[in-house]
Amino acid sequence: MDQTKKKIKPNQITLLPPDTRVFVTLINPYGEEAQKSLELSVNTTKEELQSILQQLVKTEEDQVYSFFHNNIELIDTLNQLIASDPEYKLENTFSLTYHPQSLFRIQPITRQTAALEGHEQPVLCVQFRTHGDVLATGSGDTTIRLWDMLTETPIATLKGHKNWVLCLAWSPDCKYIASGSHDGQVCIWDVETNSLKGQPLIGHTKWVTSIAWQPMHLDEECTLVASSSKDGSVRIWSRISLSCLISINAHQKAITKMLWGGQGHIYTASEDTTIGVWNKSGKRVQELKGHGHWVNSIALHTDYTIRCACFSEGNTEINRKQAKVLFDKMLNGKNERLVSGSDDQTLMLWEYTSSKPKVRMTGHQQQVNHVQFSPDGRYIVSASFDKSLRIWDGYNGNWIATLRGHVGSVYQVSWSSDSRYMLSASKDSTLKLWSLQKKKLAFDLPGHADEVYAVDWAPIGGEKAGSGGKDRRVKIWRH
Repeated sequence: MDQTKKKIKPNQITLLPPDTRVFVTLINPYGEEAQKSLELSVNTTKEELQSILQQLVKTEEDQVYSFFHNNIELIDTLNQLIASDPEYKLENTFSLTYHPQSLFRIQPITRQTAALEGHEQPVLCVQFRTHGDVLATGSGDTTIRLWDMLTETPIATLKGHKNWVLCLAWSPDCKYIASGSHDGQVCIWDVETNSLKGQPLIGHTKWVTSIAWQPMHLDEECTLVASSSKDGSVRIWSRISLSCLISINAHQKAITKMLWGGQGHIYTASEDTTIGVWNKSGKRVQELKGHGHWVNSIALHTDYTIRCACFSEGNTEINRKQAKVLFDKMLNGKNERLVSGSDDQTLMLWEYTSSKPKVRMTGHQQQVNHVQFSPDGRYIVSASFDKSLRIWDGYNGNWIATLRGHVGSVYQVSWSSDSRYMLSASKDSTLKLWSLQKKKLAFDLPGHADEVYAVDWAPIGGEKAGSGGKDRRVKIWRH
């Protein structure tokens, strides 16, 4: 049964008398009660509940919440929602789960505005600078290209790699780019001068699979960057000395994905079926075991906050103190949540404090290729070779919806910054825009001539997205 959000039609329910009062408990996504119970009229509106909750949890006055009971959203009054639950009895307490919502709305991506030529081989990775004004793309032609999003024209071509550029990452302050290539080399680029800092960093014996900078609130000057490799190791490099400070022999087999979390841990997913948790000194904090095959992808519920926390809408000045404040707010006194996707066709939800998963999520019929938390941490999207995407609850792992429409494997997904839309890239040469609210396809976005390998939605502003693939073109999409 699909338990997605839906409105209740008046002719389907029997309402309680308008003078009825009920006991209501407000519960946060972690299952914690804001207060034992409140006696409220069944005519209490969503807006009135907003005001009550703001006083109970002492949040900002402009914070907006959504309220759910059994995965059905409160749209109008309590009466409508209570009547949707045939099991509820007046002598019982009625539970409502509340979720904070973003204070802004992103317009959906609907059209292609540019097809940027220049790369001579397939485009393998794309990533926007935090404000979305510059897009960086890495290619099989060994170069990284920077594109101006205002004019949709090239800024610079960064040359230094000798083999395919497989991954890249902007530093938290957006002054540098680190990239990794198929020959195992790591390059650090100064974006102000569009030049390579020193020489390529050599140490990995096989290709580089991931690049991750230490988060801003842990490293205000953005001095440390980590790389993972097919050789099973993680190396932590100094941007200042251009040397390897720590080498972690993390796994016996290839590392497929590596993240640097906001609590100071480095997470590594491997073909040996495990996920390693490490501190930056190279000591293993935890080994997460549960998958039966390669772990292909991992994501943290704080990923978006870490990427954007030192910037704000309309202000390009770096706010280092803000980064720590926003990260702590995202944690809410808890630990980072980690999700993993595997060749065993399952996802798993973890906290690093336990070696066993909190929940195992099943449903995909083929390998899970990519997983990502929504920016608000409330949802997880997974992309699979079974040509579908699935939406899951980011707190308890419950399945919410299956999205079908692609006719080829889905390679990558990117969320809009308001957590209301997802953009997927596929082997079928299309991108597709999905509405989280409606749980269905919003727009079909053809334009590429071949497989689409990479997609990124500009994190701040959100009015544009970029994609790249086998046809060697970089496509820009806008609302």
